[in-house]
Amino acid sequence: MKSNSLMLALLSVVVSAVILCITHWIYKWRNPKCNGKLPPGSMGLPLLGETIQFFAPYRANNISPFITKKMERYGSIFKTNLVGHRLIVSTDAGFNSFIFQQEGKLFQCCYPKSFNEIAGRENMVSAEGFLHKYLRNLVMNLVGNESMKQKLIPKVEKMVCEHLQSWCGQACIEFREAVAKMEFSFGAKILLSYSESKSSKNLKQAYADFQHGLISFPLNIPGTAYWKCLQGRKKAVEIIKSILEERRATPRERQEKDFLDLVIEEIKKNGSLMTEAIALDLLFILVFAAFETTSIALTLAVKNVCEHPKVLEELTKEHEAILRNRKNIESGITWQEYKSMTFTHTVIHETVRLANIVPGIFRKVLKDIDIKGYTIPAGWIVMVCPPAVHMNPKQYDDPFTFNPWRWQGQELNAGSQKFMGFGGGPRLCAGAEFSKLQMAIFLHHLVTKYRWRVIKGGDIIRIPAVMFPNGFHIQILEKNIQKDATTTESRETV
Repeated sequence: MKSNSLMLALLSVVVSAVILCITHWIYKWRNPKCNGKLPPGSMGLPLLGETIQFFAPYRANNISPFITKKMERYGSIFKTNLVGHRLIVSTDAGFNSFIFQQEGKLFQCCYPKSFNEIAGRENMVSAEGFLHKYLRNLVMNLVGNESMKQKLIPKVEKMVCEHLQSWCGQACIEFREAVAKMEFSFGAKILLSYSESKSSKNLKQAYADFQHGLISFPLNIPGTAYWKCLQGRKKAVEIIKSILEERRATPRERQEKDFLDLVIEEIKKNGSLMTEAIALDLLFILVFAAFETTSIALTLAVKNVCEHPKVLEELTKEHEAILRNRKNIESGITWQEYKSMTFTHTVIHETVRLANIVPGIFRKVLKDIDIKGYTIPAGWIVMVCPPAVHMNPKQYDDPFTFNPWRWQGQELNAGSQKFMGFGGGPRLCAGAEFSKLQMAIFLHHLVTKYRWRVIKGGDIIRIPAVMFPNGFHIQILEKNIQKDATTTESRETV
């Protein structure tokens, strides 16, 4: 009896100790240490935090319900936990601007471990200091203003004209997917001279596998979306590596140099920062960036123009005037013409504001920071939330309405205190101007040569990335061709 009682007593002590440890752990999880007063908020469940709520899908052009509820309860700066990371979320335009200005001093770029697993440990987005500047300069050699003026405008225009002509007259195309394929083909060509029709390696499919799990809970177990994403990345990097090795083995002599040639030259230089690992991660992320963000923005631009006849009218007027002012109407778009597309630029700017393609920008706090009576401890991550600024009625009148005229008379910077569609500070998107150039050239040819009708789809959900669950199906016809409508219920843009 005594031994049984002793065992029960010991068991009781062990259970009590375990409960005490778990309770203490939960308390520490919910009440992190801080030398001052942390911003208000909640940390969610242990390990999970509030990740599930953050990734919950929502519809239309709006702020995430997760962010909205937090703002209503706690204000513009609050704490939370996502994917096991302690975060401060900032929806405050002034503090966001301060974060970007203090890059490298009080803050440094820092993304969750799961992002670096996806993008690559040597990826340009997470690179710091001189390495980041070095990689950015390399990219600017490809898509900077001089390259756009001298090389890229005619190449983009050729791409746009060929694809619009191939789509014209078809009963229906899924526009989002068609534009993504167009942008992928173009990006892979200028970066790697890759052509899907001439290669046995299906790079596009590898990126499709990668893309499907890109915004998902980071659970690396076979069969999960995140696992499939990593497998897609692995396949894509293997293909890019094989292209790199083939090029190094048999350098090209007469062909025009692409970005891969430039990267190989950098690898060969003595003392160069460029290694094969950095090169592969750089090429991988650039191919993805070349088609994903621009194709979403372009799809949304066409959708917005379609739904706002006055915008289409003003856009058409601007581009027809460009044609009338040419000595030769068949000549290609010039840099001067591109810069003169003032209303087009407002359409693009407004599209990017509402698109909120990037739901969060992450920075690590290097020193304790006092802000608005609160202390953000060193080591924490701050997530800048662009949608909360872009949809703030204090920043924009009627913020949920597509209104390009709101930008007239303003300098359209790629990044400012109230506009972060392309990021901000020294990490402003290197390809921002090139993305706008592609959109402007596409809109020029679309509105001057074609008319289109929406067949079905166009609904948007966010998870928090932008998705078209039912696609965006349209029919494109030449302006001088009259055909019967394929459906009496379609909405037509003339």
